Amino acid sequence: MSTKNVLRIEGELTIFRAMELKPIILAVPPVTEIDLSGVTDLDTAGVQLLMLAKKTALAQGRDLTLIGHSPAVIEVFELLNVAAYFGDHLVMDSRTKAATPRS
Repeated sequence: MSTKNVLRIEGELTIFRAMELKPIILAVPPVTEIDLSGVTDLDTAGVQLLMLAKKTALAQGRDLTLIGHSPAVIEVFELLNVAAYFGDHLVMDSRTKAATPRS
């Protein structure tokens, strides 16, 4: 039986926080889900950190799922066209600005 280890990120996921979050994201036991619903700002350093986390998980033969994409995360993922890298299938509801998984 596997146990979920969820990391919920609140506030900015920018260059200023990337170094602080890197050891947490790469810690043992490993994070299995990263909840991005509280992210208010995301820059390329934050995206690089998420990509490193995904790459590390794949190299270790384990899953890492990003959940709860905030509007700030969706905007950057769409701008950089990186959702597929994470295996994320996002649909933007223009009325509510909410992300929902695509089936």
